Amino acid sequence: MRAMIVVGHPAPASFNHALANQIKATWSALGCDVTLHDLLEERFNPLLTAEEARGQPTQDPQVQAHIAELRDSDLLAVVHPNCWGMPPALMKGWIDRVFAPNAAYTFAKGDDQGDAPIGLLRTRAALVINTGNTPVARERAVFGDPLERIWGEGILRYCGVKHVMRSLFGVVATSSDAERQHWLADTAAQAARAVELAAQS
Repeated sequence: MRAMIVVGHPAPASFNHALANQIKATWSALGCDVTLHDLLEERFNPLLTAEEARGQPTQDPQVQAHIAELRDSDLLAVVHPNCWGMPPALMKGWIDRVFAPNAAYTFAKGDDQGDAPIGLLRTRAALVINTGNTPVARERAVFGDPLERIWGEGILRYCGVKHVMRSLFGVVATSSDAERQHWLADTAAQAARAVELAAQS
């Protein structure tokens, strides 16, 4: 299986990077062909152009390469922190530019007229891992865990991904080494489960 991992965090030595590397190690051990993209290290430009915003194909070679890889992936993993209930700007820009119309989704009439979309991705299973500094129970009870809806319904299933798995780990800022090791082990188990789901699809 071909697998794409994308991590978007402003600190190069973040725990998010450790989580992304754990997914890579798990998928590689299971025989997947894995590519890990560190958006910070790659200096990914998150700024949507005016032409892209109007639905025109991107002219950026880096974005074109990411789109092609996404469209060819059986597995997708995305790792980023919770920033005000949203992905950080670097990751949000990647979403805007790579989950593009006529690349990740389209419409039966060819234009967005409010109709139900047609997902174009062949990705069979996706894993989203988020970190935060709000207790998980409070994030869900008070804020409604908006990243669950954003990734599950707003992006991945919208673009045709059937199996979507997601976890939120926190509080990271005050976490112990034991807690982090537990989250890494949990991530490895979910990554393995994603391969099983993809194989069944």
